[in-house]
Amino acid sequence: MAKYYPIFLNIQDKKCLVVGGGNVAWRKVCSLKEAGARVTVVSPEFCPEMEKETGIERIQQKYEEGFLNEVLVVVASTDDEEVNKKVYYDAGKRGILVNVVDRPEFCSFIVPATINRGDLCISISTGGASPALARNIREYLEKQFGDEYDEFTSLLSEIRRKILSEVSDESIRRDILQCIAGLDMLEVVKKKGVIAAEKKMLEIVSEKASRGK
Repeated sequence: MAKYYPIFLNIQDKKCLVVGGGNVAWRKVCSLKEAGARVTVVSPEFCPEMEKETGIERIQQKYEEGFLNEVLVVVASTDDEEVNKKVYYDAGKRGILVNVVDRPEFCSFIVPATINRGDLCISISTGGASPALARNIREYLEKQFGDEYDEFTSLLSEIRRKILSEVSDESIRRDILQCIAGLDMLEVVKKKGVIAAEKKMLEIVSEKASRGK
């Protein structure tokens, strides 16, 4: 079994192709859209959800290799094994990242089980050994990482921009960023809210930055 290298891929404004028009293909379309991709879907037929989906290009015909032109990532999710294999081999010839759903032997990458809380993304993978275990771990972690992590990461992003623009000393910046990302600060978000946490973070920034002057 392949040993996978974990990676987060920037597909913002990149062309991605989904081959297939069923419910599974639709879910793949939605996740690609959420990551900012320009999504094209090719299939002779589309499920109702795919028909209703906005912001995508739908091409209602059979797959042909030419649809891979200028594509960064392709996902194949059809009920025709031969079509799925053709997508895999066509993509391989062109050096395009390809995933054939539920067939890791026909994938150059696999999609892990994920938890998203705003900018925080936690991914779990067993390298294809047991997707069920990855799913069970995801469901467990979803209970541990609530919506407060969305607020926390958004606040950290905002304060980080301020630190990078106002604190020139790299060692002090690292110290501040480490402090404000502490789990004790997360507790402030949970118990007192974002405004209280922001106030506390700004106090830390001011105190530590002034020491470096």
